[in-house]
Amino acid sequence: YQVVEKVLKLMHLEELALRPLSELSGGEAQKVVIARALAQEPQLLLLDEPVSNLDLKNQIEVMELIQQVVKTQSISAIMAIHDLNLALRYADLFLLLKDGKVHTFAGPETITPQVIYEVYGVRVTLQKFNGYPVVIVLDKVAE
Repeated sequence: YQVVEKVLKLMHLEELALRPLSELSGGEAQKVVIARALAQEPQLLLLDEPVSNLDLKNQIEVMELIQQVVKTQSISAIMAIHDLNLALRYADLFLLLKDGKVHTFAGPETITPQVIYEVYGVRVTLQKFNGYPVVIVLDKVAE
């Protein structure tokens, strides 16, 4: 019970503790799923598209909670995510796959317009806004 109480507080979910999962919004339910994983006191979180199907507000809240948990609980998180802007904002390391093979595995400084083109076939520019890198698509997908 102590572990669950600690996780509920950490995830700011105290008010949802007794509500059925069926009554929660998508963002609330996603946070509960992450909290359930944390209640097991893992050393590693494996997350598959943890913000898919969430609105922008909930995407940011979930990503910030994951980032906070990783830092405060001294655990690691491995996340599959397709949103490059969210990945560039929150991830420390990147593993990009091309045709089922590792194309790039390194820090965010290696994510360049050329690498994005090689992996996704899309021409982009990277700009900084408020200190965060932002991917901006320049043209349509290469044929």
